Amino acid sequence: MEKKKAIIIGAGPAGLTAAYELLTRTTDIEVVVIEASDYVGGLSKTVNYKGNRMDIGGHRFFSKSSEINDWWEKMLPLQQNKNFQPDSSDEVMLLRQRHSRILFKSKLYDYPISIKWTTLVNFGFATTIKVAISYLCSAIWKKKETNLERFYINRFGKCLYSMFFEYYTEKVWGRHPRDIDASWGAQRIKGLSILKLLKDFFSSNKTKERETSLIRQFKYPKFGPGQLWEKTADKIIEMGGSIILNAKAVELQQHNETIVSLTYLKNGKKAQIKGDYFMSSMPLKDLVNGLDNVPNEPAKIAVGLPFRDFMTMGVLVKKLNLEDTNNGITNDCWIYINDHNVKIGRVQIYNNWSPYLVKDHQNTMWLGLEYFVSEGDELWNMTDYNFAKFATSEMLKIGLIESPDDVLDYHIERVKKAYPAYFDTYKQIDNLIKYLNSFNNLYCIGRNGQHRYNNMDHSMMTAIEAVKCIISDNTDKRKIWDINIEQEYHERHN
Repeated sequence: MEKKKAIIIGAGPAGLTAAYELLTRTTDIEVVVIEASDYVGGLSKTVNYKGNRMDIGGHRFFSKSSEINDWWEKMLPLQQNKNFQPDSSDEVMLLRQRHSRILFKSKLYDYPISIKWTTLVNFGFATTIKVAISYLCSAIWKKKETNLERFYINRFGKCLYSMFFEYYTEKVWGRHPRDIDASWGAQRIKGLSILKLLKDFFSSNKTKERETSLIRQFKYPKFGPGQLWEKTADKIIEMGGSIILNAKAVELQQHNETIVSLTYLKNGKKAQIKGDYFMSSMPLKDLVNGLDNVPNEPAKIAVGLPFRDFMTMGVLVKKLNLEDTNNGITNDCWIYINDHNVKIGRVQIYNNWSPYLVKDHQNTMWLGLEYFVSEGDELWNMTDYNFAKFATSEMLKIGLIESPDDVLDYHIERVKKAYPAYFDTYKQIDNLIKYLNSFNNLYCIGRNGQHRYNNMDHSMMTAIEAVKCIISDNTDKRKIWDINIEQEYHERHN
């Protein structure tokens, strides 16, 4: 009996998870992964530049799903040696401490913002009173959450919203919070508010369950997230699966309500591959663009779905110049830059994700300067040399370094469609989902595949649910789309 064939579009976390799960759960399905780039891992890749590794965007490995935790443990077990000495195997996860802060008006605050004595001292008496009165007003006259701005104000008051959320959100998304759907806030910071922070401040129970935005520990692959996905890809090939790199999916052929084949472009030539099941983690707008005879409404929704693109500049420096550091060394994972005078969004300190990411972690700091951009805008179009000069000037402006001479080396990465955005036609996405679900053998998985700002574990879970549907011959895809709608926790910008 001839095997059925599953075609998986995209070799990121969702696509590779789907391929691995299919191959381990059944021997009756041939698996082929089509990937447009020349690497696996998607946004979770790790870039190796002269022995210094870059994690694009930062990927903390934390999940409340035992299935996902077991999956990670099976691939990369937790390192038993906690002193960062080499194990007998490099294929391990480290247990890392989370520490991130916000740089606002030259002062450092906890991220997410917390209420504690150092926060109040940084605010000063007058600002503390304004924040308190502002929150009380918002609590008394709470308004319907028609957008992200109102979502924030209801939880933090207008004063704190203006200080820590308004400008930073606009920097990240390129839109004012009033133009962004409130569901983004509900998904990413559910449960966090001034009231919650005050309860934490006065509570003596320090061991109680925290929101994910407040987790204190996470697992992390020794050599970055790409290590996990490279190993997964190797296992897929060992089990008989195929991964075709540099192959861009361009068209899907259909018959009635069934996808029958995929056309991809490789080395300038088109090739067609037939399949019985199709799992897509490519952006929804690109998927719909590749379908024939799409009705006007879903076609318009798909075309209008927005994304935010991303640039990271890896910067090797001698030390940091921040006041609150130990001889130029900090234990922050990220520093969020909430300064109106610069465009940089965050600074990632790779040393503190894993010392093995840095060639000489004892004598240098390896940073990732993160910029949220739009493809084709001024920053995106800069040459690497000009962008490096610009980013260095911003480091000087906010006091990260003392002199341009502190920069020893740099490397720039550009990522298209890094963050699905919640505005424009996003409000009509349910109608698009209904149309896509009408194809009985098409399964949309992952962050871009569902146009949701998923965490990595959520992307993996969509893939696992899709595999369960395929194996059980279940065409009801609601469980796939329901993942992360009512989750108890979410990370931010990951």
